[in-house]
Amino acid sequence: MQPLIDNARMFGQRPEEFARLAEGQSPDVLFITCSDSRVVPALITGARPGELFELRTAGNVVPPYAFGHPTSEAATIEYAVEVLGVKEIVVCGHSHCGAVGAVVRGDDLTAVPAVRDWLAHACDEPKCADPTDKTVTEAVQNHVLTQVERLRSYPCVESRLTDGRLRLHAWFYEVHTGTVRNHRADTDTFETL
Repeated sequence: MQPLIDNARMFGQRPEEFARLAEGQSPDVLFITCSDSRVVPALITGARPGELFELRTAGNVVPPYAFGHPTSEAATIEYAVEVLGVKEIVVCGHSHCGAVGAVVRGDDLTAVPAVRDWLAHACDEPKCADPTDKTVTEAVQNHVLTQVERLRSYPCVESRLTDGRLRLHAWFYEVHTGTVRNHRADTDTFETL
């Protein structure tokens, strides 16, 4: 913890670098990814403060839209689209994902009931030919595509997709190599950016 504290102390020593951030934010991208500590959106993309609006959930899950039943995730998506006017949404899954791996393997999550209930509520079982694959690559990639499709059901997303003001992207990040892959609809494959 001490290195984090030391960096936080030094971070505040450069106020001139951050003064413009007090004027507001206008990110172009909503970046939806997993809570996993190995996935750092600003590091992956090189984004500076104010350039990404982030939504992090266990398993980069986008829950199904349910009118009259607000969730933190739905509020974040709606705010990014309607208030901030983001032009792009990236859903980024990652290799070695504990949440997707647990679903694919059928792990006993009794000891973590909130995790169990979240994944049961929000995760369709992703297709995976080899559930013993520690990277869970195939499962995560299929899971990311499901989350992108769920986004389409959000009214704010649907209307902006229809009029061309918003684009959706499905990414896959390999934690063991640093490689980022983007889904190409024309070939239905994830290819290196």
